[in-house]
Amino acid sequence: MTTLVVIAKEPRPGRVKTRLTPPFTPEEAAELAEACLADTLRAVAAAPAARRLLVLDGTPGPWLPPGFEVVPQCAGGLDARLADAFAHCWGPTLLIGMDTPQVTPDLLSVAFEGVDACFGPAEDGGFWALGLAEPDPALLRGVPMSSPRTGAVQRERLVAAGLRVRDLPRLRDVDTADDARAVAALAPHGRFAARLARCGTAAGR
Repeated sequence: MTTLVVIAKEPRPGRVKTRLTPPFTPEEAAELAEACLADTLRAVAAAPAARRLLVLDGTPGPWLPPGFEVVPQCAGGLDARLADAFAHCWGPTLLIGMDTPQVTPDLLSVAFEGVDACFGPAEDGGFWALGLAEPDPALLRGVPMSSPRTGAVQRERLVAAGLRVRDLPRLRDVDTADDARAVAALAPHGRFAARLARCGTAAGR
């Protein structure tokens, strides 16, 4: 089975979801980030996997379910941190971030039969998931991150390496307040949607 990896930041005010501020306060943004991460980890915990790995910038909290190995993120840019996450893995591996709380166990149950990589594009031009049948950190190093071209460049890197790529469904990341509302509507019964409703009610939004 596949190794499932989540790369994430500890949800602390001022360090996560800064583009949600305003309209939300840094404390509310951190609460939303924690809910986002909790929903993501819950989906990973429910999906079949050989290993479940959290590559974390920070310290684990009560939001972490049992069954996860935790390793610290390395220093450097996001491309280096993603590459290092794959360096901890062997065999088929799927890596995702903490920005798609609408993800489901079914979406994470990827198969590598007939392909070498799985690629999940994000609506903002990035990607929410990257799977490699044989993890190779070099496939991520040097890819420009946080750009509308990030996803296209990363996918082109896979194809240029001769990998057969399977595309996963396109998902929307939670970056802005509009994203938060749209994603909550897609997963109305999750912790993220509930936290967004409470934050909005408390602030009169």
